[in-house]
This record gives sequence, C-alpha cells and structure tokens, in this order.
Amino acid sequence: MDRLYRQFVRPGELVFDIGAHVGDRIAAFRRLEARVIAVEPQPALIKTLRLLYGRDRNVTIEAAAVGREPGVVELNVNIDNPTVSTVSRDFIAAAADAPGWEAQAWPKRVRVPVTTLDALIARHGIPCFIKIDVEGFEAEALAGLGRPIQALSFEFTLIQRDIAHACLVRCGALGYARFNAILGESQKFEHDEWIGMDGIARWLDGLPLDANSGDIYARMG
Repeated sequence: MDRLYRQFVRPGELVFDIGAHVGDRIAAFRRLEARVIAVEPQPALIKTLRLLYGRDRNVTIEAAAVGREPGVVELNVNIDNPTVSTVSRDFIAAAADAPGWEAQAWPKRVRVPVTTLDALIARHGIPCFIKIDVEGFEAEALAGLGRPIQALSFEFTLIQRDIAHACLVRCGALGYARFNAILGESQKFEHDEWIGMDGIARWLDGLPLDANSGDIYARMG
C-alpha cells in the first residue's frame, strides 16, 4: 500500500481519505508523512478513528458523508460488515440478488451530515490526492468536485458498473486523461501503462462479475 501511494503522495502534502472506514489508508498516508483529512459518516467508526488518530495533529477527522451538495442524508448501516455501510439505496438494491452478497443486510439507519469535496478544499486546502470509497455513492461525491486535483481514485463494484462509468464521465469532464485500475486489495495496477478513458471503460466492461470490486485511478496529463 505504501509503495502504491508513494506514486501520488510526497511528505508534507495533503491527502483526502473519503470513506476512511477503520483507517488503514490513513496509516499508509501517515507513513508517507502526508497530512490527512479523513472523512467518515459512521458514528462507531468515527470513535475508532479518534482513538487511533485523535492525537495526531496531521490527521483531521470529519464526521460526514460526501456528496454533490451539503445537507443531511440517511446512512444505512451494515452492523455485521460496517465497511459496506452506504447512503445509496441503489447500492443496496443492486446487492440484493447478487452472488456473494446474499448475507449482507443494512438494518440500522442513521441521519448524518453531508459535505462536498469543494467544501473540504475550501476548509482545508487543495490535496495532492483524493481516495474515494463510499459504497455506491462515488459518482455523487465526484459531482461535488468542481476543479481537478493532481490525482484521485474511486472504488467500483461490478454490481454497479453504471456508477463506475458515471465516475469516469465526471473525471473526463474535469480533465483527467490517464487511468489505471486495481482489483480487490491487490495494491497492484492492472495495466503496465496508464491508458485513456475509452480503454479503462472497455476493461471495466470486460470484467467478470466474480471479480467483484476494485479501484480506478485517474491522473492529469
């Protein structure tokens, strides 16, 4: 993970971790000596993040979801598997009949505040890298970014390829021209060279459903 993120992050630079969950990416960014804005809506995970990083002056924890505009939204909490808690009802519907998702349930609902990437930039400064992992709400998060930053990543799930394509369209509108991808938690790029949007879209469409999920990376130029 450190080797992966070292390509995008230098000591002293600012990183946004959107959907920080239990903080494994925060740990990697801090080992790279980056400053981190960690955004997570789940109250239980916010407590965990504050226990782990609350004394680190280079980590700022924001208790919120991230979307296209500020407000309040209902978070659907998966108690048994909190890392797939989501504000997207479409994500839950897509998972309902999908192979491998049969045991997942979202029985708890909590209202949480919503911020935007633009608001975070106004408050904290321009990051060198944004990591987005928000369980089916990635396109909504990117809709709240009005300017490109050097590089970003967003999670995709193959039960919602349409959301990944929407994210790619938004990246194109922001001016991102080069893309790569990682399957699962391999931390290894699938392509030896960065490719264009059409190429990454074709790669995404060619994946079998059992590949499940991964992350697409976008960078400028």
